[in-house]
Parts: sequence; C-alpha cells; structure tokens
Amino acid sequence: MAVEAVIWDFGGVFTTSPFEAFRRYETERGLPKDFIRTVNATDPDANAWARFERAEIDAVAFDGLFRQEALRLGHDVRGADVLPLLYGDLRPSVMAALKTCKAQFKVGCITNNVPTGHGPGMAQSAEKALAVGEIMALFDAVIESSKAGVRKPDPRIYQMMCELLGVAPEACIYLDDLGINCKPAAALGMTAIKVSDERQLLDDLAKATGLAF
Repeated sequence: MAVEAVIWDFGGVFTTSPFEAFRRYETERGLPKDFIRTVNATDPDANAWARFERAEIDAVAFDGLFRQEALRLGHDVRGADVLPLLYGDLRPSVMAALKTCKAQFKVGCITNNVPTGHGPGMAQSAEKALAVGEIMALFDAVIESSKAGVRKPDPRIYQMMCELLGVAPEACIYLDDLGINCKPAAALGMTAIKVSDERQLLDDLAKATGLAF
C-alpha cells in the first residue's frame, strides 16, 4: 500500500534522547547504568511514570512515588530530579524532514508526555516552548498521552491517530526512539522505524518514503 501518512514520536525524535541525560545523571550520582530506565520499566503499566503520563497523578505525587520505586530497587532518586532530564535539544534537520513529509503526506504526532513544563514537549523555558509549538503546528493531528488518558505502547493510541488522519495503519510510517513503542505500530501494519540517531532516522525515512532529506 502506498504511503499516506508519517506519524512521529516527539522526545528522542525531534529532540536529543533523554537517555543521554539519564546516563550523565547516573554517572554523576554513582548510580548503576540505566537505573532510571530500570525504574521506569518495572511494573510499566501501573508505576509512577505510567500514571503521570496518563495524568492520573500530579508532579508532587510523582516525585514521592518514583522515589519509593527507586528505593525498592536500592537507590534514592526523587522524581523531581528526573523530570528536568526529559527535555532534550531540538534537531533542526528532523524538523526540516517533517516539513518535507508534510508536503507529500499527512503527518501526526503521538507523544507520551506528562503535565509538567511548558506545552506538549514539556520544555523547560517559554522560549523552547515556542520552538516546540512551531513543530506541533505542522502536524495534522497530535495525541498527547497526558490529555488522551492512554499511552504508548497501548495499541489504542495508534488506532486513534489513524482515525484522526483518516488512514489505514498499512499506509503509515511510524517513528519512535523506543522499540517497545514501535512493536504495536508494526503489529497493526505500520512501517515502524526505531530511531537510534539523527542520521539513521533521516536515512531510514528516506528509504521508506522515497524522499530526500
């Protein structure tokens, strides 16, 4: 089936990966490698992170609950210390690729986010929020987990986007920096691209769309 839509994750795709900031924090604090990701991956549908992304709890509750989960795994890390690590730097070349795709296809964004910071990209400053807003304005549809009450990798959120765009999953390309979020998209019939870095993203998207970036 011909490509009709390109659907994008936000963090780690349009911005540098928060995992880089997690690793720096862990090194500075003498924590085990990937400790924060381990906390997030433990009881992934009901932990503090999942509940915050569905806006079931606020930042104060997240702070305490995340700390409890971290302590159970052997280290004291507050949720409030983790939140500032989420906001990466914008990637201009990926924004340019979005504009190229928009000229040919429908474009959508599915982002797991939390009700903190400025805007859907959870920017640390109003200035960054404006830059994120310019990107978000390009999409034909945006689904934020904290507003929808459902988060990736729940298949419903991908189906919701297809309905909003009026396309079949088989006609969609989906980009995400997490393999666990790519799997449901692929299972629905989408062409899933796992983003490892900026150059790989652009190369794989060019192959999938036939466009040049």
